[in-house]
Amino acid sequence: MAEKIGVYFDQSALGIIDADELSTGVSNKFGDACPVVKVFPVLAASSAREEIKKDIAEQGLDGIAICGSSPRVDWDIYEFENVIVERINLREQCAMAYKNPDGTVPAAGGTAPELLMAMAKDYVTMGIIKLQKTAVPEPPEFESVKTILVLGGGWAGLTAAKQAADYGYDVILVEKDAQLGGKALNMLKTVPLEFPYEEAHDLGLEAKIEEVTANEKIKVVLNATVEKLAGTPGQYTAQVAGQEYSVGAAVLAAGWKPMDNELLAPFGYGSIPNVVTSAEYEKLAKEGKLDAKRVAFIINTDTVTGGDIYAAPEEVEAEEAASEEEEGYVHEDLESVRHLAYSSYVNSMVALKQANYLCDAHEDGRAYVLYDSMVVPGIHERYYKTAQDRLGIMMSKAEIKGITEEDGSLVVSAGNTLMGDDVEIPVDMVVLPTGIVPATAKDPVMNFDYRQGPAFPDLDLFDGYADSNYICFPYETRRTGVYAAGCVRQPMMMDAAEEDAIGATMKAIQCIESANRGVSVHPRSGDLSYPVFNFVRCTQCKRCTEECPFGALDDDEKGTPLPNFSRCRRCGTCMGACPERVISFDNYNIDQIGSMIREIDVPDDMEEGGPRVLILACENDAYPALDMAAIRGKAWSPYVRIIPVRCLGSVNAIWVADAMSKGIDGVMLLGCKYGDDYQCHFVKGSEICNRRKDNIAETLERLGVEPDRVEQYEVAIDEYDKVPGMIDSFMDMVFEKGPNPFKGY
Repeated sequence: MAEKIGVYFDQSALGIIDADELSTGVSNKFGDACPVVKVFPVLAASSAREEIKKDIAEQGLDGIAICGSSPRVDWDIYEFENVIVERINLREQCAMAYKNPDGTVPAAGGTAPELLMAMAKDYVTMGIIKLQKTAVPEPPEFESVKTILVLGGGWAGLTAAKQAADYGYDVILVEKDAQLGGKALNMLKTVPLEFPYEEAHDLGLEAKIEEVTANEKIKVVLNATVEKLAGTPGQYTAQVAGQEYSVGAAVLAAGWKPMDNELLAPFGYGSIPNVVTSAEYEKLAKEGKLDAKRVAFIINTDTVTGGDIYAAPEEVEAEEAASEEEEGYVHEDLESVRHLAYSSYVNSMVALKQANYLCDAHEDGRAYVLYDSMVVPGIHERYYKTAQDRLGIMMSKAEIKGITEEDGSLVVSAGNTLMGDDVEIPVDMVVLPTGIVPATAKDPVMNFDYRQGPAFPDLDLFDGYADSNYICFPYETRRTGVYAAGCVRQPMMMDAAEEDAIGATMKAIQCIESANRGVSVHPRSGDLSYPVFNFVRCTQCKRCTEECPFGALDDDEKGTPLPNFSRCRRCGTCMGACPERVISFDNYNIDQIGSMIREIDVPDDMEEGGPRVLILACENDAYPALDMAAIRGKAWSPYVRIIPVRCLGSVNAIWVADAMSKGIDGVMLLGCKYGDDYQCHFVKGSEICNRRKDNIAETLERLGVEPDRVEQYEVAIDEYDKVPGMIDSFMDMVFEKGPNPFKGY
């Protein structure tokens, strides 16, 4: 715990806030606990930081409070060896965010209003208390294994294996088939991946395989799967083909498997000859069997009911989009085809490639590319324009109304075409996109030896995709130490898959090296802390093990938690779950946040001093959104006090109880979005908090406190403009209800 704290104010960041008044208040309140209190014109200046270092040496400071800009700004310049640093946000979430109760904003250069100074004093006090409740974590000794497991020998897996070996790591490459190459083995060519990006070309697969098999650092295991992956990042044991291998991390490049082709039945697949999938057409092309001269290529085309028929044509393990109908859904007729979850540019690119196959094979060939949306990214526009100009290829937006067989030929009925009227196109063959399902769908694949089961946790929206946060943290799965690359992660072409494999490999290396130093990998990269358990008070309720989103906790035969610290993402969800409050982090714990809440100055009379509202803001989306709102000139009530939390999943009910017993009039919980289109950085944190809120509501009702004094809001980082309105709305509710019944006690 920080016992001798230096408090430093950055006047350049405080606007009209009186730094001298704040510094005097710190000295009076904390005395010898804060032996150094200084105001600098510009705290970020090198001269100021040198003076802080001098104070640390001369005064023996073990804690530093930087009072100025947001901790999201200049985060890299306030680091001092063996000293705990706390950033107190007096700029973005105090000076810049302040508005008077009547909605006006104080004039620049004037005197700070009393309410603004009260807000600043609370933040400074809470920051110092936080330092006094913070210890420097001491992670256990740990030695990582410098070997990477790569699962999948297709394009992405081959790239990952070669990349890891090039960086000096040993590799175990596991392929379920008898030879390397994956889905790329069935491809004739790839869409152009090199200048001038106008013609399809050979893959170069044989050379890629040779690079891997000839590398002494890569051990290839064929006809095998991962039977079990036990242990923890940095020290896994992988059981493969009856052998055990010690590995530090894994790259999951297992690719995809075809969607159930019965879902294509409404378009004649399986009942009408020459209605094939794009995967089957690719195989015909490679075998030189493109006999049909008139072919319709259908890509994410709408039915008469307006939904996508299917998504993702065939291209290669690393090029596939993904699509899968709801489990158990049965098509009855064309109109019943449901909109599928996924569609991508891969559909368009593969249709263009295969239309060119046809024209290459037949000088008088006719390729009809019928689409709802033609999606061509970046440099691939060159390929699209080349296809546009080629005789024999006709493209049109179209709504497919039916596919029938007449007199030995196929007839595609289409409406809303670029030709204006409904048309009927006679063809020899129809090519339907190959629906692609990730290899992890309904298949454990990694076969984790975890309390939480062998598979990745199911994400309904993503139909088996191994994903942790698909926007902010690519490659990461919900099992720390395992990183996804290629089409097991999301739709992509071969060039993107190559980059993907390199990225996932770098993440695996980061994981190994981070575990070796005892720090977390993501999203709190470099965090030395880990959950500490007071097992004496543990009641074996298993809430922590059940609610951990990342499988970081096993349990023994009695149900006592068994932590795996290198699996942990340091979100604190286990801490929020524990009813006995026996879980903590050295630098983030129940007592720390509770003490900060109890230090908020709450007026006894709401009429004179105004209400007080506590905001617990997720540090990943909500806290940055508040910063961004203030920077863009948006302000909020002077009666709120904001405390950042690692995740709403870490919010323990006792914090709400602390706030209510203090007389605080309301608590806002600002966290990431959750649900079908979730983006919670810790996957389930916001959702878990929402469930716990129901229990909090019951407790409040028993105490005679209105449950809606505690409310949760979902905030994405790009919704910063909505946050002030949320706060204003909540404050209106507080004013309408009046003071907390516990105020003044």
